[in-house]
Parts: sequence; C-alpha cells; structure tokens
Amino acid sequence: MAASRIPKDEERLVPSNFITEIIDEDLRSGKYDQIVTRFPPEPNGFPHIGHAIASFIDCGIARDYRGRCHLRMDDTNPLTEEMRYVEAIKRDMAWLGWDWGEHFYYASDYYDRLYEMAEQLIKEGKAYVDSLSEEEIREYRGTVEKPGKPSPYRDRTVEENLDLFRRMAAGEFEEGAHVLRAKIDMSAANMKLRDPILYRILKAEHYRTGGRWKVYPMYDFAHPLSDYIEGITHSLCSSEFIDNRAVYDWLVENLAGKCGLPEWPRPKQIEFGRRSLEYTVVSKRKLVQLVERGLVDGWDDPRLPTLAGLRRRGVRPQALTAFARKVGISRTDRTVDIALLEWAIRDDLNPLAPRVMAVTEPLKLVLTNYPEGELDELEAPYFPPDVGKPGSRKVPFGRELWVERSDFALEPPRGWKRLAVGGHTRLRHAYVVRIDEAVTNDAGEVVELRGVYLPESLGKNPEGVKVKGAVHWVAAGPALAAEFRLYDRLFKIPFPDAGEGSFLDHYNPDSLRILRGYVEPSVAADDPDTRYQFERLGYFWRDPVLGRGEQLVFGRIISLKDTWKKAEAKKREAGAATKTKPKPKREDKAAALDPEARETYERCLHLGVGEAEAVQIARSERLRTYLEDCSAHGPPALAAPWVVHVLGKAIRAGEVRVTPAGLMELLAQMEKGEFDRRTVKQALELAQEGSGEPLDLARKLAAEQIPAEELRRLIDEVLADNPDKVAELREGKTGLLGFFVGQVMRRSQGRANPEQVQGILKKRFDL
Repeated sequence: MAASRIPKDEERLVPSNFITEIIDEDLRSGKYDQIVTRFPPEPNGFPHIGHAIASFIDCGIARDYRGRCHLRMDDTNPLTEEMRYVEAIKRDMAWLGWDWGEHFYYASDYYDRLYEMAEQLIKEGKAYVDSLSEEEIREYRGTVEKPGKPSPYRDRTVEENLDLFRRMAAGEFEEGAHVLRAKIDMSAANMKLRDPILYRILKAEHYRTGGRWKVYPMYDFAHPLSDYIEGITHSLCSSEFIDNRAVYDWLVENLAGKCGLPEWPRPKQIEFGRRSLEYTVVSKRKLVQLVERGLVDGWDDPRLPTLAGLRRRGVRPQALTAFARKVGISRTDRTVDIALLEWAIRDDLNPLAPRVMAVTEPLKLVLTNYPEGELDELEAPYFPPDVGKPGSRKVPFGRELWVERSDFALEPPRGWKRLAVGGHTRLRHAYVVRIDEAVTNDAGEVVELRGVYLPESLGKNPEGVKVKGAVHWVAAGPALAAEFRLYDRLFKIPFPDAGEGSFLDHYNPDSLRILRGYVEPSVAADDPDTRYQFERLGYFWRDPVLGRGEQLVFGRIISLKDTWKKAEAKKREAGAATKTKPKPKREDKAAALDPEARETYERCLHLGVGEAEAVQIARSERLRTYLEDCSAHGPPALAAPWVVHVLGKAIRAGEVRVTPAGLMELLAQMEKGEFDRRTVKQALELAQEGSGEPLDLARKLAAEQIPAEELRRLIDEVLADNPDKVAELREGKTGLLGFFVGQVMRRSQGRANPEQVQGILKKRFDL
C-alpha cells in the first residue's frame, strides 16, 4: 500500500480534530510512513450505536489518510464470547461501509506469543505470580490518597515464578488461586501502574481454542501487544482508558524487539471522549434483560440501539455516518441529545423518500355526490418542490375514502383546521370536501362521515369558501390493507441509568403501537427496500422480517417532528398550573399569533425548536430570517436558543455582528465537545462587541483554560491536601463536591472549567 498523506480538509470524512492534528505532525516528522488503526470490539454482544461512532473514528481516520484499519476481535474472555457475535460484528461493520480487506484478526491468534512474552517478563524479573485473593489485592493496592503496599509474594524468585506460571497454564490450580502481575510501582500516583494483573486462571472453553488454555491474558496485556504485533501506529480508544495508557506504554517499552516482536515504530495510544445517547442503554447486561423479559422482540428489535435493530428499523448507514460527523471528536465525555440522531435520520431520508399516503387509524368518509362505482385517477407528485426531484403516481379517487380518525373532531377546539361537520377541508392532491354528517354508534362513537366534494376545487380553492387545512386519505376500494408499527423512544426519561430505581422502571410501554389501516396501491410495485414518507405521519418502510411476504407491514423509521419536546412542555405547564400565580400558557401565546406567524410557529416545532423559542421567532421577522439562514448550515433546533436568548436583542435591533454561518460553525464545535456552553456564550458576547470571529474567540478562551493533564494533577493535589474531607465525601457527604471544585478553581486561578472539574470528581468518587 502507498504511503499515507495528509488529506485536505474538504477531503476528510472525519472532520479535523485533536487526533488528526497529532497524526498530521507524526507524518510531517516522518515518525510513520503509513497510518494503521484498528477497531477491536469484544465479541460478547451485538454491536450498537456506540460501536458505530467508535468505528467511524478508527476506520474513517484510516480511510482519510489512505492507510488501513484492522478489524480485531478482542476475545480474551471465554466466559462471554461467541462466534455468533463475531459474525454479527463483521456483518454490521460491512453494513457501515468499512472494508478491512485481509486484515481481520483475533486476539486469540496471538495466545502462544502472548504467553511467551509473559514468560519473558518473568525471566527479566518484571512479572511475578501473586497468591493473594482478589479482595486482598484490592486492599494492598491502596487508594487515590494512600499508596499501595507490596504483596508478600512480590519477591518470589524467577525460577519459582516460572514454575508457578507454567503450572497455572497446565491447569494444576483452581480459579482465583494465583494471578500473574507486572512488577511496576505500588506507590505510583496512577493506580493502574500498581502491579496490574496480566494473566488469570479461567477453566472455561474458548469458542475458538476450546479447552487448550487454562490461563487467559487480561485486556491491558493483550491489547497493546496485539497492536504492536500488527504494526498499529495509532491506537484510538475512549477516555475510560486514559490511565491504562501508562500500562500500554510500559509493556511495549519492555517487550519491544523481544519474543519476535518486529522493530517497527511503536504504537501510540490516544484517548477521545466517550459519547452516550439519551433515552437508551447500551450495556449488554441491560440489553439482555430487555430481551429476556420480552420487553423487546430480540436483538434486532427496531427500538434497540443495536445496529441490527437500527438496520431493521430502516435507518441507513449514511445517516449514522452523518450523525457521527455531527457528534465529532473531542477529549471530553459528553451526552448527545437524541434529537441530533433523529435529525440526521430525517435529513438522510428527506431527499430520497417518495411521498405517498397511508391511513393508520381509518374512519370512512362517504362523498354522497360522487357517482357510485366510479373511480378517478389523480396525479400526485412523489416529492415536494423543495426536494426538486421528478416523479409522480396515479392516486385513485372515489365515493368512499378512508381518512385518519384523529383528523375529525365532533366538537372541534378553537383553531381546528381539519375535518368537522359544516367545515371545508382539502384532501391532499385532490378536492375540497364539506362534512355534512357524522354517523355514530350506540356508544356515541363516530363510525362514518358523510359529506360532499366540490368538483371545481381540484387544484384551486373555490370562490367564497374558507378552506381550513388539508388532510391525507386513501380510496377505500383500491387501498391495500397494511399493519403499521409505530416505534418510539424506549425509555420515558433521558437518562434511564441515572433515574431512581431500576432502569426498567423507566421503560416506555408506548414505545411500540401496532395499528391496522390502509396504504395507497402505488406501493405494490415498489422495491421492498423503498423508504417512504407517509404524508403527515412520518418515514416508513416495509419491515424486512415481518413485511416481505404477502402481508404488508410497515415500520415507522422516524416521526416527522420531535413530539417529545411538546409532551415535556405540557408536563411543565401542568406543574406550573398548581402555583398560586401561574404564568400564561404557551398554547395561549401561540393562539394569539396571526395566521402567517402561526404557520411559522408550527414549522419551527416541526424542525424541533422548543415552544418558547418558536413563539418568539414567529413574532419577529428578523429572528425568523436569521434562523432560516442558520438552517443552511446545521439543525435549526440547535441554533434557536442562541438566536433567541443570546443574540435575540441584537438581531431584533438590526445590530447583530455574528453571522448565521459563524454561529453555526461555533455551535457545531460545541456539539463535538470542543467547548462548553459557558465558553460559547462568552465568545458570542465578545464577537458582538467586535472582538473577532466567534470560533476564533472560543478557541482563544478555551486555550486560556487549564489543560486536562494539569487539571488532573491539581485535583490530585487538592485531594491529597484534604484527606478528612475526602473520607467524608466517600461516606456520602456529597455537599463537599462544591468545596473541592472551589479549591481547584482557586489553585488554578480561575483557569479551570468548573463543569469539567465536577465531572472528573464525580467519576473519581462514583457520584
């Protein structure tokens, strides 16, 4: 393969970030000729959206530099790994578009060599067999504030260690009797260096090697050495392994050029911030509970975050790539708003999904002035003008139609713009109809509508008639019966892991609704893989498991807008109503808008903008124009709060200096984790004062903040200086968290990011 080269920014699949800056410098300095990365999943479960993001970083960066990315199964735990997971990983990675060619490996390929390296460390006096129990090892390791103490077995002779290790490998001892540990430094500030375990006894069948091995390497031992064996140049991993890097480097340093290891440049581990997603869980243990309790229908249930589930749901790999690009790469961990994923899915489907009509909860409409037994064919476009794609189909129209039950109101509320007795409503791509009668059953339920159509209204509004809104429909005779599976978020709260009680307590029982209705007949001739936008309902496709036979089963890929924000707003309003001085309801504010402003308000909600911001934007032409300009550069829902609350006064006054492109460029980097919200707000305020471009100002502000490694050192110093308060915090006195944040801020002279300090402390103390 040709040597790697630094790509131009416009050529990059993975946007420039701190990792690519390191790689660029490595190539300029000649440290590496070719960039080689690896994606090393453990085959103990089905890949999920987190794997999609990680593989985008590993494989995408290799592709950008014309290097290569190895796919390696990190199969060092025989208790949980299976070949079916290996096949699932290969299938899902190929679906995402990654090509590893001949470079597919298993860590178990290297078991013999790894065992040889372990013996080499023993022979050099750098590893020993420890006979302490697991609990004793933990006790001897010490704490963050207290150094560890050496095991009484640490000074065994080389001969004794070799004998014991070989007997461990021969299966002479029970599990837990001994482990092999590296001999590094029991007083190291980095606790990972306090004699980490390299091998443990496991008498379990391995899915590839069977019962041959009785000892298995730990991840911290197998991973760096597998990287070195394969010639990996940049070992990219999430931030949870930042402290493990010291062990990685120690092993490579002490085994380079030995045991047949080649003398090529040593690999470099680089950590990036983890990304978690709202309203879901990715822990295998928790996913197993969902499957085994029947809360979901197997590992490919479309509600799950597994790649198999997303694929069955109809999400395309292109949407996941776009999502990963938007999420970006930074050093800090962050939780991603699920609306960003939903936006990427909608944005991917919008230009390719033909529009057709379906009715999921049918109510019959009889047009009494239309001839019985006759059918007309109306021309309907597949795409709206803004998509700009050609194509149309014939839509049958007759005396009996199906409309959505929810589109009719027997007692319509104020502002109702759909079907009602005495009202005129347009049928999409067809005529205006007037409802004359609603037929009810003995229970008072509406079972049929009767009315007339206006023959002169095709393509135009009749004179003197006020038409309120438009609804979708299908002709009753030719329509095809279908099942519609409406998928929604799997949990009711954004962070089910952090909620009170079990995460299962927050399971959303309405995450799947099954409805039976009708779809227009044009879909019968389409490719079964076609993704549709069912007008006014959402994006759908035929379920690849249930809907590829004679029965039509459509699963909803994604709704047309975020309905959850509206639901949360209603909850907040309900809570506010109990106060003595309730604030005006948002619906009241929106109801006071004129028709044009109301249309803007509804369009903003459709785009995911919050209700409060949508009202403000609808009231101001300048805010509306500014937000529309922002939408050319990214999601308007991301921009709206900043447009209204930070720049709103200047925009309304016609004095805004921050351009829409400049704002979205800055917010895109914030979403990637480069800046926190405080830094972004400060940058926008300075830019509005004329101090420079927002992104440049934010980077300058961020550069003035303390680097991560120095911050960790300061935190360690503060903890070491306050052992009594550390003990109280460990005992549950969480109010001391503010004390420690304050101490770090003082010691850093205000340069530290308090949110980052708090995050590190919470992680350190499991808060």
